[in-house]
Amino acid sequence: MRDHGWRVSVIAGVPLIPASDSGNGRAVGWITGRERHEGVDVFRARGTRLSKRRFIGRFTNYMTYFASACLAGLRLDRPDVIVALTDPPIIGLAACLASRRYGVPFVMSYRDVFPEVARLLEDFHVESVNAILQRVNRFLVAHADRVITLGESMQRRLIDGKGAEPRKTVIIPDWADCEAIVPSPKRNAFSEAHGLADRFVVMHAGNLGLSQNLESVVGAAEHLLDLPDLVLLFVGEGVKKPSLQAIARDRGLTNVRFLPYQPKADLSNTFAAADCFVVSLSVGLSGFIVPSKLYGILAAGRPYVAAMERDSEAVRIAEKEGCGLVADPGNPESLAAQIRALYLNRDLTRQMGERAREVGMRFDRRAGVAAYDALARGLVNGSP
Repeated sequence: MRDHGWRVSVIAGVPLIPASDSGNGRAVGWITGRERHEGVDVFRARGTRLSKRRFIGRFTNYMTYFASACLAGLRLDRPDVIVALTDPPIIGLAACLASRRYGVPFVMSYRDVFPEVARLLEDFHVESVNAILQRVNRFLVAHADRVITLGESMQRRLIDGKGAEPRKTVIIPDWADCEAIVPSPKRNAFSEAHGLADRFVVMHAGNLGLSQNLESVVGAAEHLLDLPDLVLLFVGEGVKKPSLQAIARDRGLTNVRFLPYQPKADLSNTFAAADCFVVSLSVGLSGFIVPSKLYGILAAGRPYVAAMERDSEAVRIAEKEGCGLVADPGNPESLAAQIRALYLNRDLTRQMGERAREVGMRFDRRAGVAAYDALARGLVNGSP
């Protein structure tokens, strides 16, 4: 917006943690609210907040949010382009409705692909729900003027599995802010405070969720207990954290530690405490999910071990660019062997880290924003 001259409006839910008042003005309604934050008009679509522990609660929350998002979309100042993301999985329908209302191009930006990702949730094993999500996605890719994917594997999933037209499908990878996340000395305030400065730190940073097969990551630590100065560090929160802590405790894995999310302003120091990272994904999810944590790792100038299927973006970048190693997904022994290889060869670790930063500059936030700007201007001007 600031650099490319767009007026931006965002339809979003009500934040779980109330933000401080920006002083830009706020209008609160029963179904939708409107506020202004740093020059961006934010329309708050209000849904129910029932317990997410049961399917009926999650379903009601989704549907009421969807209904209010549809209403908010009809109250926009006339836009030139409408872009929708993929969570919740039917929200693209609200964007499609708004694009028809204003007669403007509709862009579907895929961050996850449903129903494949939804199968991670126990309640979405119902075939009727999955069939609905499949039809919704086929409808969206058929009616979108452009379909944005995060990489080659996701592009193939959408073309082959959802019927997306190749000529309308564009790859714009995720990104990191390479000005905010920079290579920093390992010995810093964060590593000193947590006793990590003199340890070989293998880090997993971000959401501890259902998709990463984190049990195998903890399992790898069991094969590395003979390295007394190595620590496997999880930084973040998520639904899998309690069970992972229980596994480490029950197996006596003294080389596994957990820390909460760290402030965004401290990411450079947090990432610098790591000697290498682990990026993992469960078998069968390659191309349906692209872990965005990869780009922050590259920006920080650290190598990684990709415990993922061979056609994933993380594996492709590791092998093509020489900034990481590859382990068999879901195989603790294979993951431990690759971590050990980096532990034993510090020159290789350093060289891969330097290469990672070079590669990471290609995934800088400014490049991603410029790609969105070019796509949107092409649609508005009627050019390819």
